Amino acid sequence: MRQRKAILLAAGEGSRMKSKKAKVLHEVMGKSMVQRVVDVAKSAGLEEIAVIVGHQAEQVQEALKDSGVTFFLQQEQKGTGHAVMQAESFLEEGKDVVILYGDTPLLQKETLLSLMDFHEQAQNAVTIISSLVDQPDGYGRIVRDEAGQFVKNVEHKDASEAQRQIKEINSGIYCFDGGCLKEALKKINNQNAQGEYYLPDTLSVLKAEGKKVDAMVVSDSRQFLGVNTRAQLAQVQKVLQERVNAYWMNEGVTILDPATTYIADTVTVGMDTVIYPQTLLEGHTVIGENCQIGPCTRLMDMTVGDETTMQFTTAMESTVGSFTKVGPYAYIRPNCHIGNHIKVGDFVEVKNSVIGDGTKISHLTYVGDSDVGQNINFGCGTVTVNYDGKKKFRTVIEDNVFIGCNANLVAPVTLKEGSYVAAGSTITKDVPPKALAVARNRQTNLEGWSKK
Repeated sequence: MRQRKAILLAAGEGSRMKSKKAKVLHEVMGKSMVQRVVDVAKSAGLEEIAVIVGHQAEQVQEALKDSGVTFFLQQEQKGTGHAVMQAESFLEEGKDVVILYGDTPLLQKETLLSLMDFHEQAQNAVTIISSLVDQPDGYGRIVRDEAGQFVKNVEHKDASEAQRQIKEINSGIYCFDGGCLKEALKKINNQNAQGEYYLPDTLSVLKAEGKKVDAMVVSDSRQFLGVNTRAQLAQVQKVLQERVNAYWMNEGVTILDPATTYIADTVTVGMDTVIYPQTLLEGHTVIGENCQIGPCTRLMDMTVGDETTMQFTTAMESTVGSFTKVGPYAYIRPNCHIGNHIKVGDFVEVKNSVIGDGTKISHLTYVGDSDVGQNINFGCGTVTVNYDGKKKFRTVIEDNVFIGCNANLVAPVTLKEGSYVAAGSTITKDVPPKALAVARNRQTNLEGWSKK
């Protein structure tokens, strides 16, 4: 197998995005477009990748600094051919190079592998990825002879009326012999309306020299969609959303409404889990088997065990065990470890806390900076008071504690094993094992007071 490289074009301004951010850094399902292209190239075995940067080059370089790519600067954007010229030293005789674009995030590994294999087996100087589309306007057309052999590529603006009826389009993705490309780039010019050097012009150069040029047809044209506007960004995100949802449904996950379900391609979902409408699973979330997630739930970088239910919930950067019920309207903030057979009910917020197995936090409660044992009962309206205006302190609640409703636990404080807290108490001192803590004034009834 020949050695293979990639050149990724990411220098364009993308003015139609109307953004202060480089176009290729706009995200699709939580990852920048250019990072997605780098990742798919690497997954196809293209470890040596040159990225052509230009507009907001520093932003793009910073975003890809850990990706192991090599950068080449295109100071002025003078066309795709000019962009590739900047990486002339990257082109080598006897090594194939794949040309990619930083704004095509739907490209798939299997397509690149097929392209490179097709190119090598046919011993082409260049192989184009083409596709058949119903609306080819704006694309270059692949012209073939009566035997179906490649003749030439014609840009839309230069095509005759008959050629514009051709449905086979040039995707702009190529696999070149590195040496052939290097020499062909020296022979193209910018004598055109735009005054630019076009990469497709190398095709006619190579063809005229008797070298083999061909096009490989790929059926799924959507993976070559480029992004130039926010509307197109939404379009490619929708395609990726459909692709990911279809994958998980084939893996045994029930998605009740795929149109309103967003699952990042970095998420893992267990078999027989049911995803309800309006659910977002983001980051590196891992969901176990037989769970019920949603509706209206957002999980970011969460780990969830088996047989757990989470509805109308926002949760991030935490773990939730098995056979646990969360929500509705619960909020789990980062660094929480919530165990098994737990209830985190409606309008409950948990932050930076450990919750032991069997504990019930049923409603209207805030648990922050706390170490909570097993089989605790939180009464409605309990608050762990963890902040004195300068520092945060932890509350420790040992196993089998019962906390009455509307209680305030002022940290630092410890409730020992088996203790009770009376409803309406504000606890400022440690409570001994199996003791009842009462911290409230005695009730006084003033007879006839309301008549005054």
